[in-house]
Amino acid sequence: MKSSSDSKPQDLSAQIAQAIRDAIIEGHMIVDERLPSEAELSEQFGVSRSTVREALKRLAAQSLIRTQRGAFGGAFVNRLSYEDAYSQHITTSTLLLSMNAVSFETACEARFAMERACAPLACQRRTPDHLATMRAETHRQSQPGLSDESFCASDVALHRALVDASGNPVLSYQLAGAVEAMQPLMNMITFTARSREEIVGLHAALTDALETNSPDAADQTLRQLEVYTLELGRDVMAARARKSG
Repeated sequence: MKSSSDSKPQDLSAQIAQAIRDAIIEGHMIVDERLPSEAELSEQFGVSRSTVREALKRLAAQSLIRTQRGAFGGAFVNRLSYEDAYSQHITTSTLLLSMNAVSFETACEARFAMERACAPLACQRRTPDHLATMRAETHRQSQPGLSDESFCASDVALHRALVDASGNPVLSYQLAGAVEAMQPLMNMITFTARSREEIVGLHAALTDALETNSPDAADQTLRQLEVYTLELGRDVMAARARKSG
């Protein structure tokens, strides 16, 4: 690591946070292990205690450590749950999509490919709660007074239930970015052109497929949703191109 004379405090805090993060990931520091004190870390890295404090804040923001007060207090390696990591994953996916100008077609292809891979497990493992959520969201989407914003939120909730029905937390985590970052992007582009009635019908068919444990029917319905979404996106973008042309 660079010496304190070579780097700014914020750069040093990032380097210290990365060093501790690497130690956790590589298993050199285990869950519930107490980190050295601020004074010890300050001496170890040759930086001020304020720089160490900033590094610890960075790690806490990533849910990698937790702090507690008292005689037996300090900073401890945290057990990071998939739920804790969801929001970070969604934020990262959203930034990647916006900063790298990922095309509508690419995002659509990725999202539906992952959902189709998840569907067979969801057919086997869905619970009454998953089905109830999907039925409730489908009913909500059919209400004539529902705003576009609420319809889009309901759309995400339904597909989130499909993903969670797989009963696999790793899949749920990986698909969080696809469903909660890619789908809102697609909804923003297509919501003015789509037929709610058609989408509601496909969502009902998807729920039926899960309820009857019919992975082929679920796959077919998701493919229909993908084709419909792609057609809408292309139509909307072509109309925009004509207006700006």
